[in-house]
Amino acid sequence: MAADPSPLTVLIVEDDPDVRLGCEQALKLEGIATRGVGSAEAALREVQAGYPGIVVSDIRLPGSDGMSLLDALKARDPALPVVMITGHGDVTLAVQAMKRGAYDFLEKPFSPEHLVDVARRALEQRRLTREVAELRARLSGREKLEARLIGVSPAIERLRRLIADVADTAANVLIHGETGTGKELVARCLHEASARHSKHFVAINCGGLPEQLFESEIFGHEAGSFTGAARRRIGKIEHAEGGTLFLDEIESMPMPLQIKLLRVLQERVVERLGSNQPVSVNTRVVAATKADLRALADAGQFRADLYYRLNVVTLELPPLRERREDIPLLFEHFVAQAALRFEREAVPATPAEQAALVAYPWPGNVRELRNLAERHVLGLGCQPGQDAPPPAALPLAQAVEQFERALIADALRRHDGSLSRASEALGVAKTTLFDKIRKYGLQQG
Repeated sequence: MAADPSPLTVLIVEDDPDVRLGCEQALKLEGIATRGVGSAEAALREVQAGYPGIVVSDIRLPGSDGMSLLDALKARDPALPVVMITGHGDVTLAVQAMKRGAYDFLEKPFSPEHLVDVARRALEQRRLTREVAELRARLSGREKLEARLIGVSPAIERLRRLIADVADTAANVLIHGETGTGKELVARCLHEASARHSKHFVAINCGGLPEQLFESEIFGHEAGSFTGAARRRIGKIEHAEGGTLFLDEIESMPMPLQIKLLRVLQERVVERLGSNQPVSVNTRVVAATKADLRALADAGQFRADLYYRLNVVTLELPPLRERREDIPLLFEHFVAQAALRFEREAVPATPAEQAALVAYPWPGNVRELRNLAERHVLGLGCQPGQDAPPPAALPLAQAVEQFERALIADALRRHDGSLSRASEALGVAKTTLFDKIRKYGLQQG
């Protein structure tokens, strides 16, 4: 969640216009943003959970009084600092207000300096509370990303950072990667880490739709717009309103519809088939491809203007063969998932099986590894390449290095980066392990 760049505000709730104006002027002279309202009802219309500021309210108000307002505000946002203004001698009310969660109280008559001092302290508390909440949200988002995007390789760590950086922006994102690298998973991570997470995530495989159904499916249609259109249909773009539309295999989208999609991205409106009435939409588009869209655009096989509109941010997904240190961790995860689904024992891979897993080129990437883990749990073997002729094997020296790198990365992960415990588990001297960590560019912890 992005921090609010605007300054924190003091909301003055006071029915006496002269007192309200005096409070506003005293704060504004000190550079503190402020606004005033004359009743508890007006204040409640202003303040929701996460309000960027504090409230200073008189206890005695017409209609709903200040104590009721305090209760309502604390129910909406327990961390909101509320300062109560009491009349001279209203000590009992002041004590009650503090017990019910008020930050502080001001006894009339109070000096402008005292008001400013109390307001500044309350604003500082509010600022710190919001910073902590934002930090917790970011940490929670990072933990979710680590749980969804499994791996310790530099490529995956870099991908997680990029997702966290761009998730809560309005930028269109293009995901590029080979088949089976997890493009839809990354799109879902972008959605879940953004402020749109409570709205729909709508996925369409552009390569899996017949061309004659494409326009109706994505843009929708009006009743009677074509034979069989008995009623109006909302398209996927409208269905994803406020959320995310994921277009997989975007290179398969027919050219005429690329023009219509470009208009949606440029003008934020959509027209249903059979209608001339534009409908405003607030949908984030995330596209994915295994093709080189720039090359297709240069060859006239994909609209260049659409490519540049989609390519605001590009996320490159590494193939599994380029992050081999992640293979043991991913396999362990998929085995655990399959064991739960099939109600079988989660049998770990043997050292020989792990060596084969790490050395294999994985043309089907993570999807192929997940399928192999399922076969392993079902007792059908753990030998990669059984479903297709295996690609050319790696040279022995390279395969050994990659297996060693993966084993060391896995040992460091299992032992929280402890060099001593990892070296003991691997049966090598600490100095030897340290040299290999430097050689392979691994991190401790």
